[in-house]
Amino acid sequence: MCGRFNLTDLPGLAALLDALGIHHPLPPPRANIAPSEEVLLLHDGTAEEARWWFVPHWAPEPSTRFSTFNARAESLSRSRAFAAAFRRQRGVVPMSSFLEWRREGRRRVPWRVRRASGVLAAAAVWDRWGRGAEAFVSCAVVTVAAPPAFAPWHARMPLLLADDELARWLDNAHPVAADDALFRPALKFPLRLAPLSPAVNDARRKDPALMEPVGAEVELPPPGE
Repeated sequence: MCGRFNLTDLPGLAALLDALGIHHPLPPPRANIAPSEEVLLLHDGTAEEARWWFVPHWAPEPSTRFSTFNARAESLSRSRAFAAAFRRQRGVVPMSSFLEWRREGRRRVPWRVRRASGVLAAAAVWDRWGRGAEAFVSCAVVTVAAPPAFAPWHARMPLLLADDELARWLDNAHPVAADDALFRPALKFPLRLAPLSPAVNDARRKDPALMEPVGAEVELPPPGE
């Protein structure tokens, strides 16, 4: 994780942009977004399109040899690829929901994971590669160990920022410590999970209707609620 997500809740996205003081036209709804595709990246008071496959500025050329669309939180500060971006190029990738595949008997069933209200703010790191016409921005979604309640779906999940963590993560003038509490494996707000049709397994299929549940939704509340 994270290997597929959606950005279809445009009112929720508008609310997030407003909370961050970012003025940007709302994009069309996007479903079944896969690594190497364009995503909306928020950073330093701006919003821009970024390739979801991190390419450090010092790389001799863009490559998909290494899986850099995700960045493990545990190694951010010492990773050759991500350490510099973690210090001063942190951002957020907004998601209406993301997908996980859970083993159920002999099948791997896709599940949609969303917040009870509003969009998810997934922590990211980014960089700019190349010059002139060939230049582009790329990013990676930061992942953390899953809390026990989420573990039946996957051992890891995106670093989902709570509302009171957003400003600190996005403040690139000040570093975030490698052992900061925001990396803890915890549910910070309720999540709702629902099984989907196996048709979403094909990343070429972008119909938002495929994100409609085909079974009962499960709610995971934070501990103590």
